[in-house]
Amino acid sequence: MEKRINEENKEEVMLLEENIQRLQVEVAQLQRQRQRHQEELALYSSQPLRDALLLVCGHGPKEDAHMALSSLREEVEQLEEDLQRQTKMNGISLKSCTARILQSGSTKSVQEMCVCGQCSELDFQVEFQLSEIKRGERPEKSIKSLNVVTGASDLCNFSRFLTGVEENRELLMFFRTLRTFSDRMNERRHAFRHFQAKYGQVACAAGGSNPSVLTFHHPNLPGCTFSVHWSVDVSKEGEVTPKVDLLPKIPDRALELFPSQGVGSAAEAFHSLLRLLGPEAAVEEVIRAAGLLTNEMRDDGHTIHP
Repeated sequence: MEKRINEENKEEVMLLEENIQRLQVEVAQLQRQRQRHQEELALYSSQPLRDALLLVCGHGPKEDAHMALSSLREEVEQLEEDLQRQTKMNGISLKSCTARILQSGSTKSVQEMCVCGQCSELDFQVEFQLSEIKRGERPEKSIKSLNVVTGASDLCNFSRFLTGVEENRELLMFFRTLRTFSDRMNERRHAFRHFQAKYGQVACAAGGSNPSVLTFHHPNLPGCTFSVHWSVDVSKEGEVTPKVDLLPKIPDRALELFPSQGVGSAAEAFHSLLRLLGPEAAVEEVIRAAGLLTNEMRDDGHTIHP
């Protein structure tokens, strides 16, 4: 009987020790979380925000509540104005920005950052580690482990540029180039939409919301097409260059009908027009010269309804 009681007491003691160890582990985890939250609060929050949080937690005089909240409100309004001004200047709209502390010390800190945004119609997500080493009066900051993801899948030229940006951790070059690249893509999108709206009977494009090829079909010559290839090249140094080419497809029968028209040299003539007039005006000249306008269209491009 006494032996059984001792065994039961021993089991209870062991169970109690396990519970104590489990509680100690939970306490340690909570202490680490508390320390991390305190570090993040001290790193990212301003003095007005800290004062307001202290008042909310009951660690400050109530008569200071109005002053602290007023100061916090003023700071938030100022930050919103700064964000709007920056968005207007660089054309980049930020959707979210998250940060996580990986290392925190008296001389070195490392943060993991994730920034999501949109430049015109191009979505992007940038992930990187920001390392800060405190030496003297001015800390030294550097970018580590840069990873960039864009929302488009058909941007092979831009993808090559992104590979170089990630390898060299050129975060500033990415944002500078992103605005210019997005502007050139918008120019192509607007031009193609203009031609499709104006010459919808003979113009068609395929390949997503921002196609790179627009094809015009001759209304009287089956198989005769003029394709405008409009790409946007980006060098490793971030130089953005639009490249527009005209690729005519002329059946042999059509060449026999127009032996003196020099249709075969249309691509070379188009490049000459590009240098003089620009992309949209050059394409307009090709449409007129090739006789792509149907009888139902007026010179202004609108359809005449019977």
